[in-house]
Amino acid sequence: MDALHMLRYRKIPLAGGAGEMPAVGFGTLIPDPVATKQAVSKALSVGFRHFDCAERYRNEEAIGEAVADAIADGTVRREDLFVTTKLWNTNHRPERVRPAFDASCRRLKVDYVDCYIIHTPYAFRPGDDMDPRDQNGQVLYDPDVTLIQTWRALEDLVDSGLCRSIGLSDISLDKLKEIVANARIKPAAIQVEAHPYLPEWELLEYCQAQGIVLLAFAALGHAMEPNLLEDPVIAGIAERVHKTPAQVALAWAVQRGTAFLTTSVKPVRIEENFAISSLPDEEMARMRSDISTNIRFNGVVDTGVPGFIPRVKKTAQVAK
Repeated sequence: MDALHMLRYRKIPLAGGAGEMPAVGFGTLIPDPVATKQAVSKALSVGFRHFDCAERYRNEEAIGEAVADAIADGTVRREDLFVTTKLWNTNHRPERVRPAFDASCRRLKVDYVDCYIIHTPYAFRPGDDMDPRDQNGQVLYDPDVTLIQTWRALEDLVDSGLCRSIGLSDISLDKLKEIVANARIKPAAIQVEAHPYLPEWELLEYCQAQGIVLLAFAALGHAMEPNLLEDPVIAGIAERVHKTPAQVALAWAVQRGTAFLTTSVKPVRIEENFAISSLPDEEMARMRSDISTNIRFNGVVDTGVPGFIPRVKKTAQVAK
């Protein structure tokens, strides 16, 4: 295979000898279980080997079925896959971590996970309600557990051998530094929103210095306005290198040292998002110097509640 096309198979070593994370990842935030299974099966056949799951997505069973089928028919071996799943906000208390982890493993039909991630650094009131709210619709947080206490419970999972590595999602740089300073087992990866309109260079620099993989979600901007796939800089590069704007944005993500996640239920898009190739150095430099838009689309870092912020197209104002 020529060097130009090796990008799609790149793997990033994880700290502490916990293996390697394929840089090209498939996200599974797909509401319908049938569509989830079909999309994951297609992604496996195309070549995706990194799958990002979460208890919160309520579709781990469908993913497990797709993976089990692919292993049974010889498409993949379990050891070729990198499976990530996430601890939801209502399970931050240490005594709830192992049961939540075990339940995810059962649903995914796996004996271990490659990376277990705290979905957000916010603890919600524990219980079966994943979105606990008061009578005014305000989130009910849990003041009786700290993030480092939850982290200690994840460290215990690594000790047990059931979890190869652990990480955090939707984390700020300051909060990440806090965990790194106090952790016995340091984060192998963090999952944050990152794309050409939110490059997070400072966070990436810190992660690389610490040996932490930055795993970018919403790597294509989640089709929000302003649409980064319509950005003239990206469109111009796509035309010059004979790739789509999406392929340019995803190649940029890998070449600058991050891993990424994309999600689609459309077979043609799943194929497109895997078929990335290296960009010339001058185009990588242009991505950094010529794109001036800076926007965060997802408000989860402020509340712990995932949600993309709709914006008015012409003014890019946050909807009230």
